[in-house]
Amino acid sequence: MNKKGFTLIEVLVGLVILAIGLLAIAGMQLTSVKGNFFSSNLTQASVLAQDRLEVLRSLAWGHDDLTGGTHNEGTIPNTIFTREYTVAVIVGTTMLDITVTVRWRDDTDHSVSFSTVRSQ
Repeated sequence: MNKKGFTLIEVLVGLVILAIGLLAIAGMQLTSVKGNFFSSNLTQASVLAQDRLEVLRSLAWGHDDLTGGTHNEGTIPNTIFTREYTVAVIVGTTMLDITVTVRWRDDTDHSVSFSTVRSQ
């Protein structure tokens, strides 16, 4: 048997195995980058929602921003995020149920919401 041909086959098989391994690593890298990008967006959306919730908590009771209903703030400048909040009077009380929702779209639609109850 010719040893030179056998060695060439061994090298080719080794290269195929190496290529498959490198492709798997590239796939994991892509998944990692997407996960990092999503985590960054989720963090930014959470900060934007909590920031608005804190502002709403600090307003005077009769402020126009605390009227019942949905308040759509639209797209936040220089971002991919839209923010809206709803204010609902809890029946039989002097309390408000406030929910802030931030939405964004990358490959799919995402949203994050925070709620609080505020008393007079």
